[in-house]
Amino acid sequence: MLERTEAILSDLIAHPTVSSDPNAALIDHMADRLESAGARVEVFRDESGQKANLWGTIGPEMAGGVLLSGHSDVVPVADQDWSTDPWQMTERGDLLMGRGTCDMKGFIAAAVAMAEDYAATNLRRPVHFCFTHDEEVGCLGAQSLVPLLKEREALPAIAIVGEPTEMRIIEGHKGCCEYTARFHGLEGHGSNPDRGVNAVAYAVRYVTRLMELAEELKLRAPRESRFDPPWTTVNIGKLAGGVAHNVIPGRAEVEWEMRPVQYGDAEFVKEQLRHLIETELLPAMRAVTPWADITVETIGEVVGLEPMDDNMARALVTQLTGGNSADVVPFGTEAGLFQELGMSVVVCGPGSIAQAHKPDEYVSRQQLAECLTMLEGLRRNLAA
Repeated sequence: MLERTEAILSDLIAHPTVSSDPNAALIDHMADRLESAGARVEVFRDESGQKANLWGTIGPEMAGGVLLSGHSDVVPVADQDWSTDPWQMTERGDLLMGRGTCDMKGFIAAAVAMAEDYAATNLRRPVHFCFTHDEEVGCLGAQSLVPLLKEREALPAIAIVGEPTEMRIIEGHKGCCEYTARFHGLEGHGSNPDRGVNAVAYAVRYVTRLMELAEELKLRAPRESRFDPPWTTVNIGKLAGGVAHNVIPGRAEVEWEMRPVQYGDAEFVKEQLRHLIETELLPAMRAVTPWADITVETIGEVVGLEPMDDNMARALVTQLTGGNSADVVPFGTEAGLFQELGMSVVVCGPGSIAQAHKPDEYVSRQQLAECLTMLEGLRRNLAA
């Protein structure tokens, strides 16, 4: 089974599914593999036809099954110093190197490799496969799939999201909210700044308030928070604007994110920024020119995975892996979206998050073998 998994993983790595590029060819490839193994497969394409999600099922048509979930997109390799071809899986001892090996095509390869064995088993509950697009840029694929799944009666009861956790059981993580604020001012000569609207200056005031809010959020951390750090964080990823030393900049842009530990924190930050824009920044800008404006684009708002006292997924994966603890992590996944659908969810998959997004990304054969052991245990658990 490990050899089969490695062969599938090699095929998956050869598809350069960076989030900015199409993933439809990879989804079609996996659909063919799953259908050949005996799965009932649906492919959901976006309006362009270049992006797609896959939903597959093996076993009886009924509610209460188990979902194996992974995202098909990967982060770029541009400007990274790779020692190997990132789009060709390379063996280095026990390590399998290539973009996406751990994040998270390794888990997908293991799940697809198990499909034939699942189909050959008389399952008393179904096993489902969900492979999505654009997780790395706001979980866009999963968010487009959720409304379709809400209409179904035969939803899984349990979801295992195979992000790289070194096969540790993760029962909670923060949410992830990403935004781009754009400032439209009035250009002019730098010798007379009062006759223009300096978009960069107003962007800096916006960023300054964000930095203040980042400190205020530390005081809002729940006492029982298990996250590290325990509070909602804010990160300013990009501040850009201006053309020259002596030109009043008419355009500026701020890209930022926050990772809430609780829903109220996100609303608190957004309300504070709305108040700043509406009562201070825009009135000052429009006092010079009525065409000045500030727009805030929501890139993505993904809910976190809330730890639950009663978690069937945690109990099942504990049984399958022999793990005796469940942790929380600061990075985000699609897990919270499945939890909102009423599923019991954990994150557990091969590889380390420390390798994700880096040059010479890898997953070890040992980690893949442990993942296959879990998935084989699931087969036995679901057998009639």
